[in-house]
Amino acid sequence: MFLKFFDKLSQNFIELLNDKDDYNVIIEIENKEKSFTAHSNILKYRSPYFRKELENIQPNENNIKTIIKSSVSSQIFDVILKYIYGGIVNLENVETRFIFDLMLAANEFELKELTNKLEILLIDTKASWLKTYFSLIYRTIFNENNFKNLENYCNDIIAKHPKIIFDSLDFTSLPVSALVSLLKLDNLKIEEVKIWDYIIKWGIAQNSTLPTNLEEWSKENFLTLKTTLQQCLPLVHYFHISNTEIFDKIRPYKKLLDKQLWLDINQHMIAPDRPVKSIILPARSTLVTELPPRAEESKEPFSTIISEEHVAEISSWIDRKTTTYSTTNIPYKFKLILSGFKDGFALQTFWNICHGHAETVVVIKVKGTDEILGGYNPLTWDNSYFDGKWMETKDSFIFSLKNGNIQNSILSRVQNINYAIRNAPKYYQNRFGPRFGDIYLYSEKSDFTLDNQNQYSVTSKDYEKPIRTSSSDYFSIVNYEVFKIVRKS
Repeated sequence: MFLKFFDKLSQNFIELLNDKDDYNVIIEIENKEKSFTAHSNILKYRSPYFRKELENIQPNENNIKTIIKSSVSSQIFDVILKYIYGGIVNLENVETRFIFDLMLAANEFELKELTNKLEILLIDTKASWLKTYFSLIYRTIFNENNFKNLENYCNDIIAKHPKIIFDSLDFTSLPVSALVSLLKLDNLKIEEVKIWDYIIKWGIAQNSTLPTNLEEWSKENFLTLKTTLQQCLPLVHYFHISNTEIFDKIRPYKKLLDKQLWLDINQHMIAPDRPVKSIILPARSTLVTELPPRAEESKEPFSTIISEEHVAEISSWIDRKTTTYSTTNIPYKFKLILSGFKDGFALQTFWNICHGHAETVVVIKVKGTDEILGGYNPLTWDNSYFDGKWMETKDSFIFSLKNGNIQNSILSRVQNINYAIRNAPKYYQNRFGPRFGDIYLYSEKSDFTLDNQNQYSVTSKDYEKPIRTSSSDYFSIVNYEVFKIVRKS
């Protein structure tokens, strides 16, 4: 017979965590702005990550070891420590994104039990959120490569609805492990020749120096692409592509294929019943299941930050109207091209996705307030300037939108047209995001949400009037979105 007293044990260990008199480890996070104290023996036996870290750190004169961990927030790390000490995780009244980020942190600290539990929790109870932010989820789990349950869950969705990932704006930013996982699906409901097209598109995107004209490619160019696609090419079901498609699509890239494979493909076109030396993969299921029509998709909000009323107001400002459009008479469609929640908050993501887009609106939800800030850029975002460039326009503006305790919207048009919009230098695009005069998104941690470095100077003269009343020039954000403005036909 065994008597178990885990509740009291958990409580005592949490008390030990809160005891500041007997620690021998300090963990500094958020760029050393926040620190936690802990005990090395507990950390080592609960987390392989901490065991390895502590073995490589020399103690100071007080026999205390310091671990610096900048990639995790204080709220997340507080939960992690309470799990390590007490085996308790409180998820009441937290957003789903917090659970997702907690899962990533648990994986980073090699807490397999917690990682797996959170992974299953998301699948079982947060399916709608996973589908809404599918692109972010998919890229993230393959970057980490330890989330097999979520990987299988996502692949099941993609098998039925392949366009959700293949036609996404950031398809070419998928890690190769994610693409390989997709190509291994025998139930991927898409024509094989289209899979080939997507593979070529992805491979070329990884090698920006390849000539745009295929006729100008050298032997070295083909070798470069072949090396990039070495894990993908064997997973194409070549013998289930029609002769015409082989001629039109595969033949121009035949130098990517091994000689024997290309000989077998040609033989198969002429004499399909003869045996070949190459492996013949079975045909995939090609019954394409379309996603629900757009009328049903519209049930999901177009934005997690702004409303239709905000769209009407911003549209009026774009057209320099003295009265606001009604929500039934908005002349523009706000097409979402980037969402922090969906695409992540890495600064380079902004420049990758928004490059080449003109007539865009950026909206920012400020952390800890009801503020919604933003700006309109009629010019093109351009990530190609080595030293950066200020762009001149008389039509840009910045704004603060009515929301919650913010009773009135504020419009501020550009007055120093020479400093209206800033395209960041290539070497600083991992720190600077969109910039309108002296309001800009910035992070030294390559994540807009991880520090308090986003800035708006209330004394700036680049735009007509201040759009913030805060005494601090700096702020953190919860989310941001970028919309392309398209005039309705």
